[in-house]
Amino acid sequence: MSRRWRSSVAQQVFLLQTLIVLTVVTASVVLAYLEVRRDHRADAEIRSTAVALAVADAPSVLQALDDAVPSDVIQPYAERVRRDTGTDFVVVMAMDRTRYSHPTPSEIGKKFIGDLGDAPEGEVFTQEYKGTLGPSMRAVVPVFDGDEVVAMVSVGITLEKIEAALWDRLLTIVPAALALLAVGAAGAWLISRRLRRQTHGMGAQEITRMYEYYDSVLHAVREGLVLLDDDGRIQLVNDEGRRLLGVPEDVVGRPLAELDLPTSLLTSVREGTSPDEIHLVGDRVLVVNQAPAVWEGRVLGSVLTLRDHTELRAVSGELDTVRGLAETLRSQNHESANRLHTVVSLIELGRGPEAVEFATSELAAAQQLADQVTDSVADPVVAALLLGKTAQAAERGVELMVSPATKVENLFVASGDMVTLLGNLVDNAIDAVASAEPATVTGDRRVEVSVVCDRAGLAVEVADSGPGLPPGAEEKIFERGWSTKRGDASLGRGLGLALIGQVARRYGGDVHASRSPLGGALFEVRVPR
Repeated sequence: MSRRWRSSVAQQVFLLQTLIVLTVVTASVVLAYLEVRRDHRADAEIRSTAVALAVADAPSVLQALDDAVPSDVIQPYAERVRRDTGTDFVVVMAMDRTRYSHPTPSEIGKKFIGDLGDAPEGEVFTQEYKGTLGPSMRAVVPVFDGDEVVAMVSVGITLEKIEAALWDRLLTIVPAALALLAVGAAGAWLISRRLRRQTHGMGAQEITRMYEYYDSVLHAVREGLVLLDDDGRIQLVNDEGRRLLGVPEDVVGRPLAELDLPTSLLTSVREGTSPDEIHLVGDRVLVVNQAPAVWEGRVLGSVLTLRDHTELRAVSGELDTVRGLAETLRSQNHESANRLHTVVSLIELGRGPEAVEFATSELAAAQQLADQVTDSVADPVVAALLLGKTAQAAERGVELMVSPATKVENLFVASGDMVTLLGNLVDNAIDAVASAEPATVTGDRRVEVSVVCDRAGLAVEVADSGPGLPPGAEEKIFERGWSTKRGDASLGRGLGLALIGQVARRYGGDVHASRSPLGGALFEVRVPR
């Protein structure tokens, strides 16, 4: 494995930041050097020009030009000026370049080396030139006698002296640059230390591979996943989670409480209740499991896993119906055997007419109910459900009556939804009447069912003679978890009425609960075609 692979993101960032700081500091020092160098050269040019103009305007210089040996006066004066001003040479020359002064006395009388520019015409001329003392910044100015140029003065400062002063200035810049480099390196180290903690010392390729795997797993998993932080804000949600909850794609960062979700689900998440709870979200039955998200002993938030049990619930409802029918058939088989034994005994006793009357009376009652249901209900599932529930109610001591007004033609609601809707209503009514205390039952223990499906739509009414609904319960009975039975909502208690309301709303209908003429509860479902 290469070093690049092993180095962490924090190390790479530290090296990169250190390199950037070093580059910036180096560039700053170079720029400072160039700026100081330019300033020193400009200062040397200004000083040379100013000294040369002062010497050219000196009366003693002009008077000495008329002497037989001008250098006797000019040389001492020029040297004093050179020493006092810190320049490297002050040269006074004739118009033919003959020197009257020079720091090196042997150069007096020799020709001046360098350009004169426009100085002979009365202008000030400056340049960088290599003369007898080496490279220098020099200025050449004219000496006027009235309007006539009679001599010239050249004053210069060598580049060696300029560079020496420059390095003196740099000695104050370098420590500051080193201090800046140290501060930058320390800052980069602190940043890399924090980054190392946040990335857990992983390298760039490791983080990339982790993200790729993490993203692919989130999209591939069939369960919905939602990660919440400590404040209840969504930090992560996969495609299946968005689909099951029916939330938009830009949901990350928003509080879960701000979304259009059932109150029961929000309360469950907020309170962190037991796992594998059943919730109705839109048209779906979801099993929601909540667990804390923990990293190295620190709780980051909570993780919600969502499983769609809509189809499973529908199949379970149909299975319960089939089981109920099977149990009813078993009971009827047992009851038929008892009746058959009674008929046989009557025949053995020579009471044939009584045996015939007993057998035909029981058969006629059962056949009458079956004929009534099959004639009025064209859907076989609904017909079988009503017959099965009638027998089931009879076993529990409850009389289930199918209203003569029942008429089902061209049923537009799916059979599975009808099982959910009608089966839950009848089961609840039978349970309410069968389990009620005698004092709370009005008259006989009875349940009446009416199912009408015509051109206008579907109308289902289920009334019972039980104790009825608690006061003020009509508004909340269709919420998930509401039930008059004891039990945990996570086990499915209080889900039947919520499913009924869900089915009705799915088809554009509604459900109402009120007091029944029988004295108990009356549930009415209206679904337009």
